[in-house]
Amino acid sequence: MSTKKKLTFVLMDPPFESARSTTALRLIGIAVNKGIDVNVFAYEGAVSLAFAGQKPHSNPVHGRSVEEEDHPTTKDWIAAIYEQAKISGSKIDWVQCGFCVDERGAGEYAPEMRRNGPTELLKFIENSDNVLVIPTR
Repeated sequence: MSTKKKLTFVLMDPPFESARSTTALRLIGIAVNKGIDVNVFAYEGAVSLAFAGQKPHSNPVHGRSVEEEDHPTTKDWIAAIYEQAKISGSKIDWVQCGFCVDERGAGEYAPEMRRNGPTELLKFIENSDNVLVIPTR
């Protein structure tokens, strides 16, 4: 049996609405950097964190181009976490709630992710050393 630590993160908030989602991505990134295996169950608006249709934007109010604005997208942040996992030896199992994906039309996401339902969340919880839920308000 492996002695490697495994954490589960349960995310609910959509991208760009509050600091909760970016805080969650920072914590996931820290865990991956430490070589900890990570499960992520994204539901409700959090399924849009990895939506492939996200695009960085300019800021016409301040006259800055896309490059000057350098506005990060959560999908790119998640891709960077997956790249870091390859270096640190961490395993990431990211599940998108299928119902939530369908409701929000957010079916385009990284191929490393998969869709499933609450049964998978229960498996994550049963097989983790700890679980962090980052809820909406």
